[in-house]
Amino acid sequence: MELLRGALRTYAWGSRTALAEFTGRSVPAAHPEAELWFGAHPGDPAWLETDTGEISLMDVLVADPEGQLGPGARARFGDVLPFMVKVLAADEPLSLQAHPSAAQAAEGYLREERLGIPLSSPVRNYRDTSHKPELLVALQPFEALAGFRQASRTVELLRALAVSDLDPFIDLLNDQSDADGLRALFTTWITAPQPDIDVLVPAVLDGAIQYISSGATEFAGEVKTVLELGERYPGDAGVLAALLLNRITLAPGEAIFVSAGSLHTYLRGFAVEVMANSDNVLRGGLTPKHVDVPELLRVLDFTPTTEAEVRPHIRREGFGLIYETPADEFAVALLELDGDYLGHEVDASCSHEGPQILLCTEGCTTVHGKSGSLTLHRGMAAWVAADDAPIRLVAREPTKLFRATVGL
Repeated sequence: MELLRGALRTYAWGSRTALAEFTGRSVPAAHPEAELWFGAHPGDPAWLETDTGEISLMDVLVADPEGQLGPGARARFGDVLPFMVKVLAADEPLSLQAHPSAAQAAEGYLREERLGIPLSSPVRNYRDTSHKPELLVALQPFEALAGFRQASRTVELLRALAVSDLDPFIDLLNDQSDADGLRALFTTWITAPQPDIDVLVPAVLDGAIQYISSGATEFAGEVKTVLELGERYPGDAGVLAALLLNRITLAPGEAIFVSAGSLHTYLRGFAVEVMANSDNVLRGGLTPKHVDVPELLRVLDFTPTTEAEVRPHIRREGFGLIYETPADEFAVALLELDGDYLGHEVDASCSHEGPQILLCTEGCTTVHGKSGSLTLHRGMAAWVAADDAPIRLVAREPTKLFRATVGL
């Protein structure tokens, strides 16, 4: 068991304060800091802090796959860590995006390899062969758009804007089944010629301003989001696409699960993400980065969802909250040590075979494993090899500890 140093990623949408404060560094940071990666992705692996210096988690897995990953995880996923943990800090909206299925990722990766597109190229879509189901758990209030809203509800929103230019698109939704209508409308908007977008987006924004000015509240959150995106990305068809998605606000501890093909964007907030070990992203707008609309359309799932369907079921098990997802690659629990659990050693055995990544997001705890012990403060993470389990915890102040391991 060793301390795990995450790989810091800087993107324009990140925060100059959140990650720096979380990890105990000076504030503000020199650049917007967006993500802290704890995993073994070739693009940016985490590092173990050992007695002899730092070593890449990837190198550790290569040197001892059996001891680090365990026989069960190796049999299912080979000699790679199948999941990754991130801390995400968004002061601005991320791109409008989706992730491919496993089959789509494998096919896309092979296609781009044959085309000779370097993995480091900004126009590369598929940087690995994995899908990327992901669970996001809010550490602070978090806002997102995720999954296509029920078509009937979207019709109500579009009508509430009272924009005559939207009438033919309302008919497009009404005249087809939900998924077909959403596919037709999204495809029409995201592929529209720029002159058409330059007419429709301002008309929608004018309608949004009138809606807010009227004091109406039913769709106030959705409309304010469209206004914000329109101000930040004028002339971007992604502003229109935002009208089609569920708008979700998470309180700390609440979560959303994003499956393959689910269109989404994270608007703002601070959160922990656990996902399959992938960096495959297909973007459709709201970003200066590479956008590939045809490829995005190939992977999208237009089946409408409700906000409740996007949120995973959470159940309590002892001092842990278990986030239930269909992902095979990972399982996530939030261990909450307070009250009667303070001041003495508690068993944190896990029914999931394989390695664990522990991330302390509040308080302080000492972790005991077969190979020794270490203390985690807020913003610190630990790598627990498969052969180092089970673990025990001692906390003397209220503590929250995320645990990610291989799914059952």
